[in-house]
Amino acid sequence: MPGTEPARGEGRGPGEEPPAAKGGAGRLRALIAGNPVHSWDLWTKPRRMIAFLLAWDAIAVALLTFGVVTSPSPDLVDWGRFAILAGCATVHIQLTRRQEERRRNRVTAVHIDLTGIWVFPAALLLPIPLTLLLIALLRVQRWFNSRRPPHKFVFTSFTHAVSALLAHHLYQTFASAELARLSPANSLQVFGILMLVGFSYAALQAIVIGGLLALGGTSAPTLRNVLGTKDDNLLELSTISLGTIATILLVNIPPAIVILVLITVLGNRLAEINQLQSEARTDPKTGIFNVRGWSESAERALARAARGGETLALLMIDLDHFKWINDTYGHPAGDDVLRTVAQTLDEITRPKDIIGRFGGEEFLILLPDADTTAAKVTAERIRTAIADQRIVTTDKRGGSALITGRTGSIGVALLGVNGTTLEQLLQAADAAVYAAKEGGRNQVRFADANPPSE
Repeated sequence: MPGTEPARGEGRGPGEEPPAAKGGAGRLRALIAGNPVHSWDLWTKPRRMIAFLLAWDAIAVALLTFGVVTSPSPDLVDWGRFAILAGCATVHIQLTRRQEERRRNRVTAVHIDLTGIWVFPAALLLPIPLTLLLIALLRVQRWFNSRRPPHKFVFTSFTHAVSALLAHHLYQTFASAELARLSPANSLQVFGILMLVGFSYAALQAIVIGGLLALGGTSAPTLRNVLGTKDDNLLELSTISLGTIATILLVNIPPAIVILVLITVLGNRLAEINQLQSEARTDPKTGIFNVRGWSESAERALARAARGGETLALLMIDLDHFKWINDTYGHPAGDDVLRTVAQTLDEITRPKDIIGRFGGEEFLILLPDADTTAAKVTAERIRTAIADQRIVTTDKRGGSALITGRTGSIGVALLGVNGTTLEQLLQAADAAVYAAKEGGRNQVRFADANPPSE
């Protein structure tokens, strides 16, 4: 499930024995000693974030205590299922710990932990004490592998546990009896209920951890950074789906669940590969396409438009006097402006429009199925939206600052009118941007009708 920040390793002093050589208890003491409470990174966060985290931890303790007290005692079947899940999960964690650490270190906000595949069936089938024991076992292994700061570890662990408690009660209320008499007649109903329970399990974690991120857990609290990207949420859906399959197997064919270990190991590798591919095509400051990613997508859209004889427009947006922002408020403020503009462009364009950062303070948008009128309407809407932005950021001394009244100059090039290749359209749009700058900025200019020569 989502985590609050990438993991950070811990060093050791000269001559100190490596943690691995001290045994489990020694490693635990070393980790605790290396993170005294008064030096936790938590205390450097905004007060509202600290209050939210501590309040949620207190609520979680109360809910989990109630869950344990009211839970029936485990029987032999419960212990058997616990042993199977714990064994499979431990093998999964140990076989993928390097990849998991690399994945975690690359993200800046939301991180999807695939161990939910094992926690979800435990939440449904086991008494609460055994579910919490499994979560503790998995989380401790994750901590030794990633060595995250204690307050993040505790917060995320409590969130997993409360989500499991919610899933357990939903399952017992709506699906327990149906799964016990699973047959082709009720299979669709059972699967649907299990997926809804899984959605509730994932949604609670997304809301709680997303709330923490929005209150100060990420430097850029955009919807993408708080709730995750489309790929993040698809990965979460896949995790819940496999957890649902694990639940059905554990009830009906327990030995077959071992197959899921191989699937989860492969899933971790595929998730890392997908992350690497995304990073190669994404601008790290804004989260939209970089030049490479945008060019690849734009070339495909251009080819489709050419084959179908369709209209297409290219917009180049250059932020006016951007250097002044960096000089006046500092580069972090400039980064906040870039992120806000990128988010605005994403919100006010169509899903099929292709948005990218060209470099510096320039953005590109390819508009499929857009003629002169549509391109002008879109460009004017973007120009107005940029001028209306109120960007909360910091100044050079770290104090609060509000940036308003910024503008952008926009150049527009049309397929066929200004060229037939992406390079020609870029040259034409760039020339139109210069015309807008020379004409007084904060305006939209169309490129001349004569296509530039290659």
